[in-house]
This record gives sequence, structure tokens and C-alpha cells, in this order.
Amino acid sequence: MSFTTSVKHFDELSNHELYAIIRLRNEVFVVEQNCVFQDADDKDQLAYHVMIFSSYSLVAYARVLPAGVSYNEVSIGRVVSDRKARGTGAGRRLMVDCLLFISEKFGDCDVRISAQTYLLKFYNSLGFEESGEVYLEDGIEHIEMTSTISKNTEKQAT
Repeated sequence: MSFTTSVKHFDELSNHELYAIIRLRNEVFVVEQNCVFQDADDKDQLAYHVMIFSSYSLVAYARVLPAGVSYNEVSIGRVVSDRKARGTGAGRRLMVDCLLFISEKFGDCDVRISAQTYLLKFYNSLGFEESGEVYLEDGIEHIEMTSTISKNTEKQAT
């Protein structure tokens, strides 16, 4: 599967891109994971949206939030992969591209995520370490994790 990456601030998103993002987030978080929650949290407007496409279809997505929006650190959230793209490397590509973007945009910094616990090994392989206790969010176990981004991020992430 071949991937292309696009990173845009909210104000740069086309109507079609925004619709694809909302659709994918709803498809996975609301329908597949059966979580009833307020997805529109007024943070998207402050975010950089990292989109992974395959054959013009959005297959993976995450948003990068500057420090001070969700956490004291830069954060990555709403990480999601289309069911059809799982196991293809789209998720790894998404996270590597998020880390590279953060390095370019924000320089050396700490990054915080709220990870679903079943993905601990995946996030550990990208340099994230657990930094809190397991907690329930929408009935799913999560844990906060942090990583330090530096100029060597590209070498570390791949």
C-alpha cells in the first residue's frame, strides 16, 4: 500500500478533507469502539491535522496540538486508522510523520499522548514511555505517555 502525507492547520483544510476526518473519527471512535462522546471539542481549530492517504482515501489521521492546549506539552491526539488500513503500516507512518512534523514545527520538545493501553508496545517502539496510571476514558483503558523530540527524531522514529 502506497501512502502520501498531508499536514494542514485547521484553516487550511478543504471541506472534503474536514468531512473525511470527521467521518473517519466517527466511524472508529463512535461506531466501532461504541463511545458516545463530544468529538467536537473546540481544539480542532488550534490543531495541525496529519492525514495519511492511500489512493486519495483518508486511511489514518491524528491531530497535533501546541503546548498548552490539552497538556503543558505538545500533544498528539485523535489517532485513528481506517479498519481496512490496519496492518499495512499506515499507523506507524502516521505517528512517524507526526513526530517529524513536531520536530520541524516546534523543535526540541516533550510530547504527551493519551494511549489506549492495548497499543503500549506500539507507542513504546516509537519512543514513548508511560507517565501515569491507567484510567478509563469512554470505557476504554488509557494511559498517558511522553516522549522527548530532538533533532535525532527522524533516525529514532524509523
